[in-house]
Amino acid sequence: MTMAPVSDEEIAGEATDAEEWTNWSGSVSFEPDRILEPESESELQEIVRRCVEADRTVRVAGAGHSWTPVVETEDVVVSLTNMTGVVDHDPEAKTATLYAGTTLEEAGTELHDRNLALPNLGDVTMQTVAGAFGTGTHGTGPEFENLAGSLVGGRMVTGTGEIREFSAEDDPDLLRAARVSLGTLGIFTELKLDLQTTYKLQRREYCTSWRECRDHLPDLIEENRNFDCYWYPRSDEVKLRLLNAPGGGTDHEDLSYATLVEDQTGWWQETIPEHDDIGREFDEMEYAVPIEDGFDCLEEVRERVRENWRADVGWRLLVRTVAADDAMLSTEYDRDVMTISCIQNAELEHWPYFEDIEPIFNEYDGRPHWGKKHTLRAPELGELYPEWERFQEIRSELDPEGVFVTEYLEELLGATTTDDERSDETRTTERVEGEP
Repeated sequence: MTMAPVSDEEIAGEATDAEEWTNWSGSVSFEPDRILEPESESELQEIVRRCVEADRTVRVAGAGHSWTPVVETEDVVVSLTNMTGVVDHDPEAKTATLYAGTTLEEAGTELHDRNLALPNLGDVTMQTVAGAFGTGTHGTGPEFENLAGSLVGGRMVTGTGEIREFSAEDDPDLLRAARVSLGTLGIFTELKLDLQTTYKLQRREYCTSWRECRDHLPDLIEENRNFDCYWYPRSDEVKLRLLNAPGGGTDHEDLSYATLVEDQTGWWQETIPEHDDIGREFDEMEYAVPIEDGFDCLEEVRERVRENWRADVGWRLLVRTVAADDAMLSTEYDRDVMTISCIQNAELEHWPYFEDIEPIFNEYDGRPHWGKKHTLRAPELGELYPEWERFQEIRSELDPEGVFVTEYLEELLGATTTDDERSDETRTTERVEGEP
């Protein structure tokens, strides 16, 4: 059944003039019926309620920093660009509540001005706080959970258009489900974060070769607050990146096998992000494997790349570590991990490369990053997450009609759409070329 477009009167919120929504790299592009930018929680409630009544899907878009069609819908896309900033903060408790549309860059500035800080960040800060949490975005460091580990409460508009508050005290299961939930439980409006006092870090970067640094990597991970490294397939060179309290971490004299190329000190929000200005035209696959298997997996991936893809891969592999947590769909659920990212230029073929490497990750019980390329779907993913069924129960409770569920999410999570006919031609999702 083909449904007539919902009119502006039927769906509240200010519509943008944009006819097309595109992610940050340009690899996902689609035309929703409309893109709405509510200015308040009540407007957002009205949008969800109208979509439920009209049997239409609504997806919330962050900054588009994902390589999967997690936002894609033919119906309504909601942007929280008008719902940003600090709601309130408690300097003694070291907590703050942010509007969900706030970007990590904005959060960094706003929190630092209040003498507060997130424990960690990733390489880029263009993502919205809610979007980064929802896909399990992380930085690096064996003591640090992914960014959603800072979430201790908040508010969301559920799939029935109601407001639901959540916190560790009132409903710990809901909080653990909400931390990494792909926007399927509800649309966050406010997020309460557990923070720390603002701090400075020293960033040091070194260049070396794989042969020179391989045996030092375990010590570098253990000795530094934040450590990651890039491996470049064509040259077999490695860039080491160390972040610590000024003067801390691995002593420079112990890095005689590497050449120092950068040394800077600054506030956390300025020093941890490294690639906010990076060229965005690339595709990425990332898996998290148990830390005890990380180096074996990395060696296999490296050898496969050198054997099959050295002449074809223009970008690098990124290696990081993340601490275990208890978020139901976190790739770090109940285990410390090493994450290994395969990155490829967008103008070059990526699926043959990724599909050749992915089985290695699967052999090590790897869990794919929710915002990056992979081929796993609900039957395989359900085996990787011990609380998979509990998450589905909570999702069904908060979104009984499936207003937040698209065909892609139905395949990914085994969730139910609002209409069994969504899989027919009226609800066919146009995939990115090559997307499985």
